[in-house]
Amino acid sequence: MSLNALSLLNRLLTRGKFRQLQIVLRVAELGSIQRTANAIGITQSGVTQALAHLEQMLEVKLFERHARGMRPTAACIDLLPVARQLMLGIARGAEIVAARQQRSTGFVRLLASSSAIHGLLVRVLPRFAEAEPSIRVQLDEAEGEDQLLAVARSEVDLAVCRRPAVSPEGWAFYPLLPDRFVVVARHAHPLARITSVKVADLSDWEWLLLPAGVAAREHFEKIAAQFKAEPIGFPVTTRALPMLFWLLQERDLLALLPLSLVAPLLASGQLCQVNAEVNLSIEPVGILAPLQLGEAAQKLSDFLQDSTSTV
Repeated sequence: MSLNALSLLNRLLTRGKFRQLQIVLRVAELGSIQRTANAIGITQSGVTQALAHLEQMLEVKLFERHARGMRPTAACIDLLPVARQLMLGIARGAEIVAARQQRSTGFVRLLASSSAIHGLLVRVLPRFAEAEPSIRVQLDEAEGEDQLLAVARSEVDLAVCRRPAVSPEGWAFYPLLPDRFVVVARHAHPLARITSVKVADLSDWEWLLLPAGVAAREHFEKIAAQFKAEPIGFPVTTRALPMLFWLLQERDLLALLPLSLVAPLLASGQLCQVNAEVNLSIEPVGILAPLQLGEAAQKLSDFLQDSTSTV
């Protein structure tokens, strides 16, 4: 007998347990009943019974046994993202309750882009924590569509990001930090000592490129059209910031990046700005906030806006 979605939902609400989700995620990750039992501190029979109970309740097989352990079925693979989101929600709920028990006056789920974190939050958020020590801030990082998806799912209270093409319904964008693209390199790069570099001459040097589809790559293609020769690209293409920054500091590479993203590295002297005649603006970094804010989120939003002039 097949079950419809409503019947399954009712079963999960009445008979489901959070521990079962944890076990499914761990077995899928570790591929072993024994390793899962050791990882979460229960017996192997406890893991086996929990899986059997969940499979019976859902009327679907979640794992297949093979010579090396356990392999998730197609149905299980489809369920894993949902299980992860549920466990993440439970963890965040625990954070909120713990914050209240510790006499916190509020909890803010803050989502920010890399540029927002490097260009703004690294300076402002610690000061907010000092000014409002009773407000707990949970900061997560995401970009572009992932940010808007989190907003649509009501997973965040505030987002600090670039101005979106269209603000989600019931939300508004408040610009904080103007931004532009700059050419950067390490201080040992030959171009670091030149007072003015023509864009056409930038083709003489090796570039660290971001993947296609990223705004910085699209703007690079615009300035590359002014080069006197085809640009030389470093064999590694990445948007992973630790690798990006490490390569720039260790090799004679150029990169076109948002000023907000590299501002801390420029300020600390780890990188320098090449004096190239590049004039490429980018959407400002700002706050994306619901029209109706909670008290704690409103305080953080106000603090960010008040602090912008000093950043």
